[in-house]
Amino acid sequence: MQRLSRQRGVSLIEVLMAVLIFSIGLIGLAGLMVMATRSNHAAYQRTQVTFLASTMADRMSANPVGVWSGNYDSTSYPVSASTAANNDCSSGCTPDALAASDQRAWSSQLKTFLPNVKASISCDASKAGFTPAGWTLGTPASGATAAVPAAPGQVGMRPPYGGDCSMRIQWDEQQAMGRKNADGTVPADVQQQTFDWKFQP
Repeated sequence: MQRLSRQRGVSLIEVLMAVLIFSIGLIGLAGLMVMATRSNHAAYQRTQVTFLASTMADRMSANPVGVWSGNYDSTSYPVSASTAANNDCSSGCTPDALAASDQRAWSSQLKTFLPNVKASISCDASKAGFTPAGWTLGTPASGATAAVPAAPGQVGMRPPYGGDCSMRIQWDEQQAMGRKNADGTVPADVQQQTFDWKFQP
């Protein structure tokens, strides 16, 4: 009887050890799943940034007159509705109005896909080596150097933009699934990321 009791005790210890080891394994697996989720979310956000930057560059390429005029330059994207006039250009519009519509659409996409996003675009026409006929280099309200029409010139010819543009997008990588402290500050596990791109639309 004593031998039987001793064997039962050993079996119970073995079961408890197995449960402990299994539990530790589950905890490790859960940690790996959390890390994988965070990595996938970060990769998704960076993919969205690349897509959004390319989208805006394409919009600018389609409206070179608006780029020449400096209408895409801003250090405060996403722009407010009051900054970008409410015109979807469905029935046609001027290059200035098209640029405002592009600003509004891009700003909406930025706010939809990226948390706490800030962006800026600055184009410098002084490095183009030329300006469209009838235009002169000037400094618009945004502070960047742009070509402004001095008289009716080649607007109808849609001259390609010859300068350089810089784009910066900053956002929070939501590794903590959007969690914030009670005072509104960002926890240490949420990191701000920056995308810088120099391009010619």
